[in-house]
Amino acid sequence: MSNQYDVVVIGSGPAGYVAAIRCAQLGFKTACVEKWLNKENKTVYGGTCLNVGCIPSKALLDSSHKYVEAQSHFDVHGISVGKVSIDVPAMIDRKDKIVNQLTGGVKSLFTANKIEGVSGVAKVIAKNKILVTGHDGSEQELVANNIIIAAGSVPIDIPPTPIDQDTIVDSTGALEFQEVPKRLGVIGGGVIGLELGSVWSRLGSDVTVLEAIDDFLPVADHQIAKESLKILIKQGLRIKLGARVTGSKITKGVKKSVTVEYTDGEGEQAAQFDKLIVAVGRRPYTRALFDESVSVARDERGFIEVDEQCATNIPNIYAVGDVVRGPMLAHKGMEEGVMVAERLADKKTQVNYNLVPSVIYTHPEIAWVGKNEEELKTEGVDYSIGVFPFVASARALAANDSEGMVKLIADAKTDRILGCHIVGASAADLLQQIVIAMEFSASAEDIGLTMFSHPALSEAIHEAALAVNGHAIHIGNRKRRK
Repeated sequence: MSNQYDVVVIGSGPAGYVAAIRCAQLGFKTACVEKWLNKENKTVYGGTCLNVGCIPSKALLDSSHKYVEAQSHFDVHGISVGKVSIDVPAMIDRKDKIVNQLTGGVKSLFTANKIEGVSGVAKVIAKNKILVTGHDGSEQELVANNIIIAAGSVPIDIPPTPIDQDTIVDSTGALEFQEVPKRLGVIGGGVIGLELGSVWSRLGSDVTVLEAIDDFLPVADHQIAKESLKILIKQGLRIKLGARVTGSKITKGVKKSVTVEYTDGEGEQAAQFDKLIVAVGRRPYTRALFDESVSVARDERGFIEVDEQCATNIPNIYAVGDVVRGPMLAHKGMEEGVMVAERLADKKTQVNYNLVPSVIYTHPEIAWVGKNEEELKTEGVDYSIGVFPFVASARALAANDSEGMVKLIADAKTDRILGCHIVGASAADLLQQIVIAMEFSASAEDIGLTMFSHPALSEAIHEAALAVNGHAIHIGNRKRRK
């Protein structure tokens, strides 16, 4: 194996493997360094997303949703299934098989595109050199004309709840439970906490979510967040806002448990759980990535500072994905990886950071893109709103899945769509229609004049667009203008 490359990518998560593949497609001799080992101590590609993030969590979300459907929602369709039980090890095994299939797929794509996979921990030791330390202690030096850093992120731990991956776990440990905890605590009411809390709540855990801030999902539109909170509480999640964790104590015995101390509006509190998930966010994996002689600029939180083309302050070093500014989302990192590869080939590709869709894969899903009401009020923008509830959707009613709504926001003067916010079944897929529309600067009227299939969940998008201008057909028009 030659140690000289046109491009070396550090990290094979979504941002990294996509960057590597596109570089290879464009004719660059490419290598990708990956430190991740599976349970058999073999190098696997795909990073956090494929191994312990997006993919395994969605597998468990889908399995647990089917369990709830069979347990308590089939009867409305006239279907009787008798007593329903859950085999947790079998569910975890299915999750692992999906992960193995997809990570193996990335390995096959590397082979097909003649990308050299290098196993070990990478450190940038010069502007064009990477030292890779193998898991056996061996070292090799790679030389690259260009370096793309896609090292990803790791869970944040907090002093009051030291993680032991047994009683107190992070998001990775929460994917490996072999039985349903009777009492489950979740610290953090964000995307990860709500998704993992939903999984185990559906399977029978008594789940309490402790969120330090007073607002629920402050990054989402307030109306959508309020509706989502109502639905999740109805499902059984106990969500405590303004609950700041101050300490924890593990009680050993035949059955371990953990007592969590926290303060809220009523003072000092304590709660006991069989398992505790710490899901307070993630930090960029950059602490040991650079030699002291390599002065790549980073901010106080460890994020690598880049421009709109993901270039660092060192001309031939780029950074993409979770290690740079913006939301830690796989699809954002993928598009950045493509952009950098194409920029290296003198193409003019650009990422539109105003149109990064966000999704929480609870059921119903919560998804949004663009501006929300609160942001537009702050900016002093005049806007109009169209809202359509799924309870008025024929397809949602037929599927017995009619919770939630679509909310579309358009400029009051130009009618150009400014944002879309959805809580409901298949929200992620429905939202994508608006992402495409906004990419082409569509107006609410453009969507309203477009023919949608009937009956379909996507008609809710159509009706919300019509409602923006007071033309909705299947609800009373409640046009709001600010």
